[in-house]
Amino acid sequence: MRETSARLLRLLSLLQMRREWSGADLAERLAVTPRTVRRDVDKLRDLGYPVNASVGVGGGYQLGAGAEMPPLLLDDEEALAVAFGLQSGATGSVEGLGDSSLRALTKLRQVMPSRLRHRLDALRIDVVPQGAPRSAVDAKVLSAIASLCHVHERLRFDYRTPDGTESRREVEPHRLVRAGARWYLVAWDLTREDWRSFRVDRMTPKTPSGPRFTPRELPAGDAAAFVSRGISRAFSQVTARVLLDAPIEQITPMVDEFWGAVEAVDDGRCVIELRGDSASGIAGWLAAFGVDFTVLSPPEVREECLQQAEHHAMLSERYRRS
Repeated sequence: MRETSARLLRLLSLLQMRREWSGADLAERLAVTPRTVRRDVDKLRDLGYPVNASVGVGGGYQLGAGAEMPPLLLDDEEALAVAFGLQSGATGSVEGLGDSSLRALTKLRQVMPSRLRHRLDALRIDVVPQGAPRSAVDAKVLSAIASLCHVHERLRFDYRTPDGTESRREVEPHRLVRAGARWYLVAWDLTREDWRSFRVDRMTPKTPSGPRFTPRELPAGDAAAFVSRGISRAFSQVTARVLLDAPIEQITPMVDEFWGAVEAVDDGRCVIELRGDSASGIAGWLAAFGVDFTVLSPPEVREECLQQAEHHAMLSERYRRS
């Protein structure tokens, strides 16, 4: 009986590893006859596992989707990956998943062997209670949009821009993309007749959905690359060149390639090209380098540096008087 149970678990594990198995392959892996494989498949079905079978030259066995969620067999690394994901989901930027993630994590931890529980317990994440992130989205909204992307149905929604302006949009949804803590929808905007990316936390979907459509091909790369280019443009409204009185070896580790590039001038100086959404933002960043600098361009950044210098001088005098 114990041997049969172990074989059933092994068979279930094999069916979960690959989309389809032939009866001969399963029999060889389990070191049994094809007849025994058929009997074991019937036992799995009795336990609630939907195992589909097809006959013929290309026939085989396939684990299908059932009406209920059966237990899953996970190896050590898969179990830890799921647990870490659940732990992150409980504190992530998607609303409506916290309680479900914690319940699932508790169930998973209860059946983990001690060696895995120790590894999971080693990763403890303390979270400062700040409420939901400003860019958090509802899990039901994400699921609904993802479904429309999959079945190729139009989506209507109200959209709020950063300045508070609202408008009604109708799009052909293409793909959801996560960038940091924010979610974006890449879609073909029917009114503007062009590709656009929309912040999901600024969307209020409307029902019912629109008619089905034939998917268009997204130009120049995938959806993630499209969103990345849009974010880069948003943070590249202003570009400044600044001479820093420090060697390039000191400055380079402080610069992310997303918003800056560094080139050497001589042994003790380098020039950094900074990209930002405003001149005042770039002027504020310059203090982080902790070295003397000269703004080469544009004039707007030099003016912002002067204004910030006057502001800090005023604060300095105020503190001295205190």
